[in-house]
Amino acid sequence: MSTARWSHGLWLALVFVSMGASAAAREDYARQWPLTLGQEESGAYRVVLDEAVYRSASQPSLRDIEVFNAQGQPLPSALLSPAQPLAQPPRMLGLPWFPLPAIDPAAGGGDLRLVAERDEEGGIVRIEAEVPAREGAALAQGQWLVDASRLREPLRALLLEWERPVQSLQARYRIEGSNDLRQWRTLNEGTTLLDLERGGERLRQGRIVLDGQARYLRLLPLRPGPVPVLTGVTAELAPPPPEARWEWVEIAGERRQEGGRDYFEFVLPGRFPVERADVRLPGNSALEWTLHSRERTDASWLWRAGPWMAFQVGAGSGEANHSEPKPLATPVRDRHWRLGASTPVGDAVPVLRLGYQPEVMVFLAQGEPPYALAAGSANAARADAPIPALLDALRRQRGAGWQPAPAYLADAPEELAGDRALKPRRDIDWKSGLLWALLVGGAVLVAALGLSLLRQRPPRD
Repeated sequence: MSTARWSHGLWLALVFVSMGASAAAREDYARQWPLTLGQEESGAYRVVLDEAVYRSASQPSLRDIEVFNAQGQPLPSALLSPAQPLAQPPRMLGLPWFPLPAIDPAAGGGDLRLVAERDEEGGIVRIEAEVPAREGAALAQGQWLVDASRLREPLRALLLEWERPVQSLQARYRIEGSNDLRQWRTLNEGTTLLDLERGGERLRQGRIVLDGQARYLRLLPLRPGPVPVLTGVTAELAPPPPEARWEWVEIAGERRQEGGRDYFEFVLPGRFPVERADVRLPGNSALEWTLHSRERTDASWLWRAGPWMAFQVGAGSGEANHSEPKPLATPVRDRHWRLGASTPVGDAVPVLRLGYQPEVMVFLAQGEPPYALAAGSANAARADAPIPALLDALRRQRGAGWQPAPAYLADAPEELAGDRALKPRRDIDWKSGLLWALLVGGAVLVAALGLSLLRQRPPRD
């Protein structure tokens, strides 16, 4: 075998090894759920996980949940808490505003003196403005005072409304704030207000972000020129906190004895992010419980909650009173759980109720739809993707109220590898073996060539 032929064979073998390393991963998952997109061509989507997905997941980190496109390629995705990707629409509240006479600073005008009549809460009822003008000073139009004194929450931005201009409008404004109408500080160095129209399409920008809080706001144009004819001012407040959506998994337990005491052990049928616990017994009951969990049967039990009292009073009357669920310090995905009571329970076996808030998978749409969410694998793992940073960047560009479009799981999953994907694969590192064999073979070939050269007799003089 010549050296050239051997080198060519080595190259083909290395290519074969690399091709084997980049095989598709969709078949490594147990099942998948086709996704229905709530909006076409959104770019980024969010899908809320349901109980079936959690039951299919195998890894405690939930890295065995991944989104694929129609070509079977994994998409950049990240698992986020329920509050992160769901940017709630900001709250809006109309604010009183007043036009101000003012002197153009560029023309050497004087200071503005405000005399305001306020109610008991500090809101402006009437305002008078005095401008000690210098000779030759010109009046600047489009200056306003906004009364934000009744707000009890942080003000994020102002949204201005104005009459439709006759011609295109572009005006730059500075925002100043004051708590007493005497001392003013800058809350926005300059924002451009736009109202442009061309070919029947209109571009309008009337949102001004604030860097700080004040009871009263003064809007001042930075240069002479056309200004909006203001018709309304709206406060943009922070969105309300998302409503907690709690789901519950009820598990029947088995009685165990240890050290002369009774315990009840439970197996969680999925990788739910458990954050609350509750205990139910038949009939009226009031017992003090302690909850532990562990991932493997050979691991030590870890304390999760308690002791706390769980009770039920009025059973059978139709209006039973129950104790509040017990919060856990952190979300837990352990498989095995154990309850211990401070006093004897009797013959009854408690039902353990574990509460969780469904998480959200956010993914970036790439390639052709339809997309599908796959779950359940002991061998595949989702790659890290900077999805939170992407969402922050998109909100800065599209506004704080932007959120990824919703995507919805199919009612029934499609089987991929089934339960076979949940069994750890015992991989034989044939790639490394093949590479070593090729390297050893190359060394043997080089040695053989060297020996053949040594055996050749040198030419006689």
